[in-house]
Amino acid sequence: MVPIVLIRGGGDLATGVAVRLFRAGFRIIVTELPQPLAVRRTVSFAETVYEGAWEVEKIRARRADSESEVPKILGRGEVPVLVDPEAALLKEQANLRLQIGTVVDARMTKRPAAGPLPRPARNAKNPEVAPLLIGLGPGFNAGANCHAVIETMRGHTLGRVYWQGSAMADTNLPEGDPRRILRAPSAGIVHAHAEIGQRVEGGQVIAEVRSGDGQVRFVTSPLAGILRGMIRPGLLVTLGLKIGDVDARKDPGLCYLVSDKSLAVGGGVLEAILGWSKLVSQEAEVAGESSV
Repeated sequence: MVPIVLIRGGGDLATGVAVRLFRAGFRIIVTELPQPLAVRRTVSFAETVYEGAWEVEKIRARRADSESEVPKILGRGEVPVLVDPEAALLKEQANLRLQIGTVVDARMTKRPAAGPLPRPARNAKNPEVAPLLIGLGPGFNAGANCHAVIETMRGHTLGRVYWQGSAMADTNLPEGDPRRILRAPSAGIVHAHAEIGQRVEGGQVIAEVRSGDGQVRFVTSPLAGILRGMIRPGLLVTLGLKIGDVDARKDPGLCYLVSDKSLAVGGGVLEAILGWSKLVSQEAEVAGESSV
């Protein structure tokens, strides 16, 4: 049977992982919040929650309105996206005749994570053993709250698998030119003045945020380039939340491609899954020899 990987989170990084694993032959399930806040929406399966169906690099995702729809969507060769913030699907997988072998926590909360399951032990003889748990980036500690951590910081260690310890700590700084990140100037409802993929100039109004007291605050582009990402208009945001991303490379085609970073992290997840399978097989061999 084709292995199933459950990915918690459907943002652009999580979607890059999903794309890489899907192309490697895995079946993918994505769980999301009721109102995802993805910025790079064109390459985020999170958008499926709003649209009902969404396609990223010719891989189609479809919203599952109930847990019972997940197997049907998988059977069509699509990626089911289920609103399930607590990953309750894991407890129901036996009833749905699913066998989730890996859970990837790609929510990128950057806070210490407890994970959706108690820390499992490798035991090839126990069919009830909990899935392999992989955490992306800060907040995870291999051997404490997950089995493996994947580095998400750009640099020579991007995409590396850690079986002990943690990824690099969160710097609270955006990678690359910090000016590219657009943030909410206040709490309120976002209204867009530009579309993803549109060319923008420095000082151009990109969006506005209307607060509850009726005040309107505008968000302008700090540089010329392409609007690479914009949070879904109409959502309620908090002060300082990332709501947009301007790319100075001025290539609109990049707005519709999974990033190199996401693919590198996806490669790390693939390595961890295959490496874990090897470890389990080796333990089974050792257990078999010791019982003779």
